[in-house]
Amino acid sequence: MKSFNKIRRIQVIGTLFFLVVSFTVKAQTNTYSVKDWWKPASPKFSPVVDSSGNIIFRVKARQAQSVSVSFGEWDVHPQKMTKDTAGVWAATIGPVEPGIYAYTFSIDGVRTLDFVNPAVKAGTEVYSNVIEVPGRGTPRFDELQQVPHGTIVTLRYTSTPLRRPRSLRVFLPPGYDNNRSNRYPVLYLRHGGGDDETSWTQQSGSADIILENLLAKKQAVPMIIVMSNGLTDGSWAGGSTKEGMEQLEEELLKDIIPVIEQQYRVKKDKNARAIAGLSMGGGQAYIIGLRHPELFSWIGEFSAGLLSDKDFDINERAPGVFNDPAALNAGIKLLLIGCGTDDPRMPGHEQLSEQLKKTGIKHEIYNIPGGHEWKVWREELRFFMTRIFT
Repeated sequence: MKSFNKIRRIQVIGTLFFLVVSFTVKAQTNTYSVKDWWKPASPKFSPVVDSSGNIIFRVKARQAQSVSVSFGEWDVHPQKMTKDTAGVWAATIGPVEPGIYAYTFSIDGVRTLDFVNPAVKAGTEVYSNVIEVPGRGTPRFDELQQVPHGTIVTLRYTSTPLRRPRSLRVFLPPGYDNNRSNRYPVLYLRHGGGDDETSWTQQSGSADIILENLLAKKQAVPMIIVMSNGLTDGSWAGGSTKEGMEQLEEELLKDIIPVIEQQYRVKKDKNARAIAGLSMGGGQAYIIGLRHPELFSWIGEFSAGLLSDKDFDINERAPGVFNDPAALNAGIKLLLIGCGTDDPRMPGHEQLSEQLKKTGIKHEIYNIPGGHEWKVWREELRFFMTRIFT
């Protein structure tokens, strides 16, 4: 009898399990459909550039009481936005000249990004969104065009002075893989204090696009661009102090240049090496380049704050580098310094130029309108690229 009851319980449990499984399977009947996917994309919401160069900004914030857009990187003035019945705030700015611009929203006093625009200015943090206004009729020099394109590679290595893995970006020019007998000069390009090794080729710098466009017009020599991280501890100070810069110099000489010359087809003489940078990286390029005229023949410095300091003394960083101006002038083919004319660093650059003149050091100046911003550095890089390796 006990065996019969046990068997009966097993049968009941089995029946219940079958019913549960059957009900579950039935409840999971597939109702998934993609038929509504096949429709035209919706018009762009924000930002929208019209044919006249006006930019329309929009943001959804139904419950907000006050919304504004702060436009530009330098002389920034918030502009109030107006709300429609759907809770969409909008403002129109312009017309503006073709170029790169930054912007953020302020929603009830809280600074925020435009989350429908994935283009951002980022480095050690995310600073703002980015909008590029295309050239009207003629493409800009820094605008993606239908020309032969190169390749961007991420290369990892171990930093000897910092004792940790690091990464850098390498731009290989169009045609690098086609003719394996060609060897190329190298531009070692350094970023600013709020940036990292990706900034010169991501949304901000467009160094690769600038060079591709120059090469298509035969206005520059085909070259490899190497963009390494110019921070030692994530701070501007780590890339600008005497100790920090000495670490970065050691890393460049012991780790970066050797790995580039081992892995890529590059020319290995000083006339085929250039070093340049913006802001913090401009100070690094200037000092490291002058400390090693046996390695670099081309030096470019854009908007460096360190060099603009009224008390800056080159002998504190590179003792005796100007003791023999004739020898230095013979070894350096180009020493270029540049700054935006609206940048507070501009008076310091004028002072720097006067000091170089008094010392007898040949140099060129390339200052253009603008502040401490990417539109200045893109143009200064373009000019520098047309002058080197010639």
